Amino acid sequence: MGAIVRIGILSDIHYASEAERARGNQYEASVIPNPLLRRSVQLYRRFIWMHEPLNQNYLLSRFLEREEHFDYVIANGDYSCDSEFVGVSDPAAYQSVRECLDKLQQRFGRSLLINYGDHELGKCSLFGGRGGMRLASWRRAQQGLGLRPFWQLQLGVYVLIGVVSSLVALSVYEADTLSSERIEWERLRHEHLLEIRDAFTTLRPEQRVVLFCHDPTAIPFLFREESIRAKLTQLEQTIIGHLHSKLFFWNSRMLAGIPRITFLGHTAKRMSSALREARLWRPFHVRLCPALAGIQLLKDGGYLVLELDPGGKRAAHFEFRALPRA
Repeated sequence: MGAIVRIGILSDIHYASEAERARGNQYEASVIPNPLLRRSVQLYRRFIWMHEPLNQNYLLSRFLEREEHFDYVIANGDYSCDSEFVGVSDPAAYQSVRECLDKLQQRFGRSLLINYGDHELGKCSLFGGRGGMRLASWRRAQQGLGLRPFWQLQLGVYVLIGVVSSLVALSVYEADTLSSERIEWERLRHEHLLEIRDAFTTLRPEQRVVLFCHDPTAIPFLFREESIRAKLTQLEQTIIGHLHSKLFFWNSRMLAGIPRITFLGHTAKRMSSALREARLWRPFHVRLCPALAGIQLLKDGGYLVLELDPGGKRAAHFEFRALPRA
């Protein structure tokens, strides 16, 4: 294999089926009981994060319509809006993911690789305290959608690896799980880490890794794994999603090492815990793949194009492709 391999990377598509759209764009604010906090979240969503989050399906169509050749396409998580906050165990969110992945598979077929995001498994609502990770979503993602928790693709000297960030960082999300399901989540995490350890342990000296990990919260937990830490010199890039925009990626780097905030509720505690250890991102050579829509403030959405030389004569080359919004 000597020709350059071109790989399209997209993340945080947040496609909304008709059933999710029926819930309305205020689905998140509606579960916040405090009126002042609810209004603050509405303003934040309107002007900073994403206005009308359920109306962004056209961006996936624009990506699919582009006449750009890819040998492979990697989707790095968050395919629905998770408007019920429990992942694909919610029929509406499941339908969103099904429609989204069907469109990608019709266009790219077997060259499509699919990674987990946190929305597939469930994510507690911002300030509303509703929802969380559900084992029913884990099972449905595999049995109904065919998502593999761990995957590898070898391209010459390069090994591309996909992991489930929510499993790796389970201790951060433990409060979002049901107490009756935590033992099973721990077992699943243990099995997942065994696969990851084995992949890094068996790397040959000449091989290079491009790691796909949706949520960077998982990176410090990967750093604590001796088998991974021993091979960090072979890890060329780690592709994350989750943060949606270069602005939030930059802010995360700037806030690395902040103390954990324990007095502003569960969400603040979870986010500050992740930022406290963001200084450990550096040896993983983290690169953000933004959301297709970016954020409302900057409208900076798009996707990445990765060019790999299977012979290893040059480093992985990335280009950003902007995706204009209506």
